[in-house]
Amino acid sequence: MPAPSEDAVRAALTTVNDPEINRPITELGMVKSVDISRKGAVTVGVFLTVAGCPMRDAITERVTSAVMAVPDVTSVRVELDVMSDDQRAALRNQLRGGEQREIPFAKVGSTTKVFAIASGKGGVGKSSVTANLAVAMAELGFSVGLVDADVYGHSIPRILNAMEPPTMVEGMIMPPQSYGVRVISMLPFKPGGISQPIAYRGPMLHRALEQFLSDVWWGDLDVLLLDLPPGTGDIAISTGQLLPNAELVIVTTPQAAAADVAVRAGTLAAQMNQKVAGVIENMSSFPCPCCGEPLDLFGIGGGDLVASMLSSAVDAEVPLLGRIPFDVDLREGGDAGHPIVLAKPDAPAAVALRDLAQALARRPRGITGLSLGITPVGR
Repeated sequence: MPAPSEDAVRAALTTVNDPEINRPITELGMVKSVDISRKGAVTVGVFLTVAGCPMRDAITERVTSAVMAVPDVTSVRVELDVMSDDQRAALRNQLRGGEQREIPFAKVGSTTKVFAIASGKGGVGKSSVTANLAVAMAELGFSVGLVDADVYGHSIPRILNAMEPPTMVEGMIMPPQSYGVRVISMLPFKPGGISQPIAYRGPMLHRALEQFLSDVWWGDLDVLLLDLPPGTGDIAISTGQLLPNAELVIVTTPQAAAADVAVRAGTLAAQMNQKVAGVIENMSSFPCPCCGEPLDLFGIGGGDLVASMLSSAVDAEVPLLGRIPFDVDLREGGDAGHPIVLAKPDAPAAVALRDLAQALARRPRGITGLSLGITPVGR
């Protein structure tokens, strides 16, 4: 039996993507060596970014599978090594283009759609809505990132079961992924874990958000979602400053009292020269399990009221994007780390969330500020 060629093995390795960076390991300088015996046994040396890389098993499995598919290969062994400081620095520069501490989504030419999910008060299900929108968008095939900008009350990691700490590469943060969504939160940076409180004042909150946006390697995202804390405090203001092109999505409940405070979150957008993409009414009416008649457990009309009031306040049409019926499974799925859009895709709440995700994610990527590579020719 002829031995496989090295060119064929290296060609197979070009199909292996790093699970975190989602680029070929050959392109990232992660292939250390390829040795082939006369009997077809292949040994592939692979550089990991850090010694404790959480994706080492996934990388080993992908390399093994790809190389075993090469004709005449009889066995595959993967030997793992760790990048040197210089190699990690080169990788960081390759991914960042040599630029440091710059928010890619604020750059002229960025085509990532950025949605800041806000509410006037807590308890309206904003984080559950945000997490499920992110997962639904990823299921539609979009590249999605999620910033848990609620520094004090971060709940996204539990809802998405994204409890693993990020990988650090020369000061660059590689965010963990869950259900196809890249997630960053304050949780993994707290030595005391979930129960440890965050005691930050305004400047530190701004700095934390800035680091989430500039020090994290997000890759080429179609959509970035931010789960903002309730109200119109420091993070809401910092979002407007750091991401001026972000569009706000206001989450409210049908209750009039919730609608009143939700309007405040939306009117802040006008002061920050941001656009309000629309309003989502959560915990809307749902069919009675006994008679099928709609039950308005949390009132009626809040979403329409917020949309109408915001349209007047910002002097532009602010649509009611949709209503999500009350469903206890939405809450239970969040507690268990199983988003309802995946756990119970046929539930009315899941259907409504997928419709909302499709409507938001499929808005065309903006081209304002993009360089088209065209130079006018003088006559």
